[in-house]
Amino acid sequence: MNDPAKESQIENELAEKIRPVFSIYDIQHADGNIFFFGVPKEEIKVIFEKLYPFFSEKGYQFTIKYDLGEHILIASPFSPEKERRWINVVLAITTIFTTMVVGSLLFGADPVTSPGDVLKGLPFTIAIMTVLGAHEAGHYIVAKKHGMRTSLPYFIPFPNMIGTMGAVIKHKGPIPNRKALFDVGVSGPLIGLIVSVIVTTIGLLQPPITHAPEGLSIELGIPLLFELITRIIPNGAVMMMHPIAFAGWVGMLVTALNLIPAGQLDGGHVLRAMIGERAKDISRVMPFILVSLGFYVTYYLEKDGFLWVLWGLFLSFFAAAGHPKPLDDDVPLGKGRMALGIITFILGLLCFTLVPFQVK
Repeated sequence: MNDPAKESQIENELAEKIRPVFSIYDIQHADGNIFFFGVPKEEIKVIFEKLYPFFSEKGYQFTIKYDLGEHILIASPFSPEKERRWINVVLAITTIFTTMVVGSLLFGADPVTSPGDVLKGLPFTIAIMTVLGAHEAGHYIVAKKHGMRTSLPYFIPFPNMIGTMGAVIKHKGPIPNRKALFDVGVSGPLIGLIVSVIVTTIGLLQPPITHAPEGLSIELGIPLLFELITRIIPNGAVMMMHPIAFAGWVGMLVTALNLIPAGQLDGGHVLRAMIGERAKDISRVMPFILVSLGFYVTYYLEKDGFLWVLWGLFLSFFAAAGHPKPLDDDVPLGKGRMALGIITFILGLLCFTLVPFQVK
């Protein structure tokens, strides 16, 4: 049942926030929506920028229409999904366990015969969870700053060489403008990469592992940024990479993959914000480029190029789905954001390696 007193309070709060940018002369209600009739004091795109975060916080989205000689700001309530945070907690705990098992193997332990040895993988778990968590935290914090609705991170446990498939967050509702799209897209890779560099540095400063892990031997491709750090750090050799340094290497690989300018990847968001609808042409061709790269690595270089084939096929679905259009698609990014976008893509290239890993 609706509470008239609460609805009146919310209407007053919205009206108070609206009046500095939109002079109100009448308020009407219909089907749960609030119609504010008035005269804009600012450009429409400025009104969107100033009001969207507050409206989203109060549980409303809004549009501005010009009908029969009148400007109408229409506030429409949305019903936010109730987050089942226990899922986030369960997935995070499970991922902590799976990464700890992998970490113990990297430290030369045998958790199968000695279950207590699984705790030896804790340093790797802390490192990899910090790297992946920092990336998603960057998205989450910046999205909330722009009034966007987003979930907590979902870590994905998986039995592979790092014990996880990474982490994701779910964005809900519209994107207010191109600046918000850019900021959310660029924040994850940049914050994640900063943490990856720190973790890599810490790992390279650790004493070498005396017991090499048994089983498959995997040769890692070293990106330029990682190699640069090894040249700066004394004795920063990577012949026997410390598990903590390996977590930093994973963070760089995640950055490179996410900054591919296609579909719903971070690189796709950033490019869409920078060049608008023209980004869809690049997004459509990227899957073909990646699949071709995979075949080149596999059949010409005779190395493992399956990752690029898989990633290209994966992206083909997201590229075909297109990119959501921001509510205000006309607001310019400005020279600062454009420069930051270019720098971000350059950093992504520094994290790229043609053959990330090769099973020997």
